[in-house]
Amino acid sequence: MNDLVEVRPGVYRDSVTLMRVSRALTEHPGVTVAVVAMATELNLDLARDLGFAVPPATPGDLLVAVRAGSPAELEDAAAELERQLAARAPASGTRGEAPPRTTRSAARAFEASLALVSVPGEHAFAEALDAVEAGLSVMIFSDNMPVEQEIFLKDRARARGVLVMGPDCGTAVVGGAGLGFANVLRPGPVGVVAASGTGAQQVTSLLDLAGVGVSHVLGVGGRDLSAQVGGRSAVQALRALDEDPATELIVLVSKPPAPEVARAVRDLDLATPVVAALLGPGQDDLTTAAEKALRALGRDVPAWPSWPAPARRPDTTGTLRGLYAGGTLCAEAAFVAGTGEFTDFGDDAYTRGRAHPMIDPTLRLEALRGVASGVALMDVVLGHGADPDPSSWLAPAIREAVAGDVDVVVAVVGTDGDPQRLRAQAARLNEAGAAVFTSNAAAARHARLLAGG
Repeated sequence: MNDLVEVRPGVYRDSVTLMRVSRALTEHPGVTVAVVAMATELNLDLARDLGFAVPPATPGDLLVAVRAGSPAELEDAAAELERQLAARAPASGTRGEAPPRTTRSAARAFEASLALVSVPGEHAFAEALDAVEAGLSVMIFSDNMPVEQEIFLKDRARARGVLVMGPDCGTAVVGGAGLGFANVLRPGPVGVVAASGTGAQQVTSLLDLAGVGVSHVLGVGGRDLSAQVGGRSAVQALRALDEDPATELIVLVSKPPAPEVARAVRDLDLATPVVAALLGPGQDDLTTAAEKALRALGRDVPAWPSWPAPARRPDTTGTLRGLYAGGTLCAEAAFVAGTGEFTDFGDDAYTRGRAHPMIDPTLRLEALRGVASGVALMDVVLGHGADPDPSSWLAPAIREAVAGDVDVVVAVVGTDGDPQRLRAQAARLNEAGAAVFTSNAAAARHARLLAGG
């Protein structure tokens, strides 16, 4: 076989960067398999399962495993690997110094107040604790962290007077700076506390489409409003926004919370009005919450942009399949539709050892091709950190699906300022045969009707 296998001692890149490098190599001509990742046991096992002969390595080493169809293609792939790594190389330290080797030394070097942790989940706790002990608030992009570690971190952060956002915090906007998967949002009076990354993106994108901006978006991690975690970070974040003079209204977004935690958070004594979008039976969907926020600010609610699909045969009904990248969007669609089979491909079970589906579409494309009839409902989330051109891979798959016996409905979450260009992406998906909505709830209702609901 034409394999390139290397272990590069002490070479570190963050997980999102390496996901993008692996995907770029996988799409390179002649490459059949590419794994570029930190040499954790999980990634070493993944490479071995793919048939690579992997030498000894430690989690602090960079693993490269590439397979191509010919020696010439492998040589070309190796050159592309170096180009990809060079293009994404981290900046050097201040004043030409070597980069800091710990979170605490980085905090001193850059006079930071916030750290972003994006390493494999089993290593995230140590880095996040180092940040908290250095007096930094921390956003933990990493997932797969044990809940006991999350609780310890959040208790320690509260004692230190800082905030832990995460783990599995995909989205935040602090002082206008987007972190993780972040849309381009105008500044404005709405503060958001979100135990949901894509839920925050849906609400803030709709507000932006209505001409209303945000002050801050403080993600707290998908488990924060669970019975175990008890809303530890949500309470801190709500109080912080309540004290922020730029925030006139707060929107609280969460996946289905524990009822007792939801009550406790709702009962906080705050001077700033709060609109809640706590998903669950009988609760407002995200679009309704965004509309309530607009009305509370005295703003008009617009008609949310949508692009109807070409007329379909009246007998095209059947099973509704939800194929989602965003966990909260998936949960919302399931509640709204009330029927069908829904899969959250962003769940930890699907992201262990592979890129998030907002970056790597492979699993969702396979699932869409497996839908033989009925209705397929999907989300496409735009913004920094997400796929730079999702319609380039999804539009051909939609054409293939609608040429058979499948109706495709897509919820596109994004703003006109996003680098992917919201309306251009929606138009391409619509031209391929999908019905496209900027409201996920509206998309779910349309899909339910198509499925005979």
